Amino acid sequence: MTQIFHLPENHPQRFQLHNEVHARAPIILKLPVKSSFIAITLSNQEKQQERAHLTKLCERYGVTPPKDDAFHLSATLDSFQIRWEQHTEFSTYAFYVQNNTEDPFTKLALELVPVDWLKQLPGKIIVAAHASIVEASQPSISNIHLISAFFSGNPVIGAEVTGGAAQAFTDFKIHADGFSRFLILDYHLKPGQAGRLLQRLFEIEVYRVMALLAFPIAKQLAPALNKTDKQLLMITSTMAKSDCNDGDLLDELTSLAAELENNISIHHYRLSAASAYYHLVEQRIEDLREVRIQGIQTIGEFMKRRLEPAIDTCKTTSNRFSMLSKRINNAGQLLRTRVDISIERQNQALLTSMDLRAKMQLRLQETVEGLSIVAITSYIVSLINSITKAANTSVWFDLDPVLVTGLSIPFVLLFVALAVRRIHKKIHKGNE
Repeated sequence: MTQIFHLPENHPQRFQLHNEVHARAPIILKLPVKSSFIAITLSNQEKQQERAHLTKLCERYGVTPPKDDAFHLSATLDSFQIRWEQHTEFSTYAFYVQNNTEDPFTKLALELVPVDWLKQLPGKIIVAAHASIVEASQPSISNIHLISAFFSGNPVIGAEVTGGAAQAFTDFKIHADGFSRFLILDYHLKPGQAGRLLQRLFEIEVYRVMALLAFPIAKQLAPALNKTDKQLLMITSTMAKSDCNDGDLLDELTSLAAELENNISIHHYRLSAASAYYHLVEQRIEDLREVRIQGIQTIGEFMKRRLEPAIDTCKTTSNRFSMLSKRINNAGQLLRTRVDISIERQNQALLTSMDLRAKMQLRLQETVEGLSIVAITSYIVSLINSITKAANTSVWFDLDPVLVTGLSIPFVLLFVALAVRRIHKKIHKGNE
């Protein structure tokens, strides 16, 4: 009997997060089996159309369609099984059918999918592949050298996988029907192992192609990066000269930085995604647990020799963007420092000039103040002269205006000078 405990309420996403590890469980297959796989790139609008289109297929076969927030579906639709997954940039469809025909690439799984439904699938195909798991004891494939015939005579790549339970072969080429091919020889595969093995092989194919989306961009950006590198070299070389115009160089460097940052903004995601997808390819190859078959290149070796150089080119392009951005930033800081120092020198010269002007104005002001003291003294003395003359009209006073005026001049001059000095002292105290 289940015991109920009184606990706090569940986090809104508890069960969703808990069940996520079981969401994409490998499909269980009845062997022998044939499979067809397609990966389609979609825009945001096409993703909505895809859900509606997938719902139509489920309704046609009476199967519950995926929920609006679901990103995967595994179901049996009459005579075939389907596995759908929606990723950030693409969606994948894998169709499985039990088939024991002698030719691994006839009567394919995709032939059982409704033609009208396939024709109306939204998006653009980025990967298409057929795979077949057959018994290793079949006469037509008992000799490993005869396997090449199933790949139009192309060199075959393969290895023992899944701990020796099977051998997987491919040529990583698109055949006349527009599909690449995988052939798996079953020694003692279990149904769950078969589903995981096919899923890994399909994922290697789609992730390697998605990783390579950045390769044409990297090659296209190489001339632009070389041009930017040369322009930066010219700017830094000019900076080393004593007679260069720092302001013009800073403007040129700013334009160069803006152009570079624009390229980084446009292509950063694609270049970063290349490394992420390649890492997934490496993980899936590691999960295969390959063991070499004498005379045949393994899938891991093939990827290392053919895919890794392209990914290295993408990584180098991304690193060049980062290095150029740092170099431009360093050069910009150096130029801004030089411009700031130049401005500070100009400001210092301007302050020195202003100080000289202030001293000249002070001296001129002192000269004017001296004249002002004389003028004020003259004005006051003239007032005294007028007052003396007016007083002489009275019977009580008999003063000589000339004598009084002359005697008052030193006293008035001293008084005015002291008054001006007192005013200066008050102004000084106010400034302090």
